[in-house]
Amino acid sequence: MLATISSTYLPIALAVIMLGLGLSLTTADFRRVLTQPRAVAVALVVQVLILPAIAFGLCLAFALPPELAVGLMVLAASPGGTSANLFSHLARGDVALNITLTAVNSVLAIISLPLIINLALVHFIGEGRSVPLQFSKVAQVVAIVIVPVLVGMLLRNRRPALAIRFETPVKLFSILFLILLVVLIMVSGWKTIAQHMASVGSAALLFNLMSLAIGYNLPRLLGLGRPQAIAIGMEIGVHNSALAIAIALSPLLLNQPAMAIPATLYSPIMMATAGLFAFWLTRGNRNGTTHRDE
Repeated sequence: MLATISSTYLPIALAVIMLGLGLSLTTADFRRVLTQPRAVAVALVVQVLILPAIAFGLCLAFALPPELAVGLMVLAASPGGTSANLFSHLARGDVALNITLTAVNSVLAIISLPLIINLALVHFIGEGRSVPLQFSKVAQVVAIVIVPVLVGMLLRNRRPALAIRFETPVKLFSILFLILLVVLIMVSGWKTIAQHMASVGSAALLFNLMSLAIGYNLPRLLGLGRPQAIAIGMEIGVHNSALAIAIALSPLLLNQPAMAIPATLYSPIMMATAGLFAFWLTRGNRNGTTHRDE
């Protein structure tokens, strides 16, 4: 069943998911980069440089098998998920900045994802056993990923009421499809998961905690306001697991179910930790005090 979904339904589902992302974006989300260049720059440096370096270090520290190591690198290279907007809202972060970061990261991923994945394949699997991301295959995935986003943005611009009406059902579909993928991967790959649960589960948890911690604290150390730091922390810690799983499973790209396991385990982990992180950030308000938003 997993093979059938991967080959037949996954490209369609991914296109629908990216359409949902486009429905939530406007050209103003990209123009906002000009008004908050420092916040965007900090987030992009963490996303593109620091997170892959952390993931690479964890792969070595936990001695992950090659396929699982590549899977963790795919997750690290994936942009933030739309769920980051929700958690940022709950934690009183700068949701507008979240939307901008999601938009910019999604476009930047066209370049960064193939580069990081190919480097991981060569290092962990070796050139002789690599699964090359051929240009034609990358072009097909760009068509599946970017074209629906552009269609969604066009619909949001021309028919905003219709776009808003469709946004919630599409997001619900994305969540349900991700849950289905997680369940199927857990069932089909339970032997691999059981064998490496301690290592890959610990690596995924530690990667998530480090992503949230660095994503929040580095902007604060660099003088950004608390709402901006919350937005960056959630954007960095809540990855687009559906995209990472799709890349691992898709016949157009890696077509390696084992590589989807890190993202599969990361999905429930990030939801739990992001929720706890949002609760921790707002605990002062529940106690009748307020945090400084400088």
